[in-house]
Amino acid sequence: MKNIKHRMYWFVGIAFAMSVLLTGCGTDRQDVESAYQIYDTTEAYLSGSASSSDSVLELFASDLCVGGTENTESANVIAECAESAAVFQVESGEITYSQNIYEKNYPASTTKILTALIALEYGDLDQLLTVSDAAIDDLDSSSSVCGLEKGDQITLREALYGLMLCSGNDAANVIAENIAGSTEAFADLMNAKAQELGATHSHFVNAHGLPDEDHYTTAYDLYLIFNEAVKNEDFVTIISTTSHEASYLDASGNTVTQTWANTNGYLTGTYEMPEGVTVIGGKTGTTAAAGYCLVLYSTNEADSPIISVVMKGNSRSDMYKIMTQILTNFAN
Repeated sequence: MKNIKHRMYWFVGIAFAMSVLLTGCGTDRQDVESAYQIYDTTEAYLSGSASSSDSVLELFASDLCVGGTENTESANVIAECAESAAVFQVESGEITYSQNIYEKNYPASTTKILTALIALEYGDLDQLLTVSDAAIDDLDSSSSVCGLEKGDQITLREALYGLMLCSGNDAANVIAENIAGSTEAFADLMNAKAQELGATHSHFVNAHGLPDEDHYTTAYDLYLIFNEAVKNEDFVTIISTTSHEASYLDASGNTVTQTWANTNGYLTGTYEMPEGVTVIGGKTGTTAAAGYCLVLYSTNEADSPIISVVMKGNSRSDMYKIMTQILTNFAN
């Protein structure tokens, strides 16, 4: 709902969890197993049996933005530019702009936000990753890559720059294989993490975001995932980097250097930053099925953190147009 604060007491938090499970758009497919156990959790809170080190019952949604299903109406936003869009005020817990935030869409390369989060949680930034045949062979010629080849040895840190800056699908597969043993096992980690964060209207089958009917999320779930990722300083450092000089070894032990540029049009200067907003970083994503997607981390005039999401933009220019409009009018 528009401009309503959602610093919830615990009993309102229970209502939130129920709404996350029950609210959707279109056919609400329950493909994801082990969803958030609202009834068990509620019973624990009501009985006082939930554990807490400081004897305070911690609410799942106490530090999250929580909103209803109503879309924000604004003459200052051309909603037709995209299918879904939202502005999340991280500190106050407000959702100041909401447009189909629970509707399932293909995420394209915004998937890589979760890929990076899993990698940072399970991996070591200095560990060496080896590029296999499988990591690059299953990508078609039109796939966005950062240029890795079979036998390359690259640190996880460098691979994350390739993943998040130039949106390398090859980097995504390399990270997945080396962290979890296979891309399938990595997808299991992704789904488990999504469930843990309350992103129960999402399901992932790969680390890069190429379209699959069982690979989907929502604008609200992307917020939940991105909100967790930006708590990691290394993640913020990577997504805020405009250009990175990568260095790694090829199969023969020779040093390979590449320049990887960020695809974020606000950081590169292709698009002017919204008035009163400083864009720190984010992740783009584009496929024919997903349209044009963008997740941003910004600060407003009060230096408060803002997360904003656009999904299924009609074109790149439309995606940036509506992102600029929602931030200009609803971030401060």
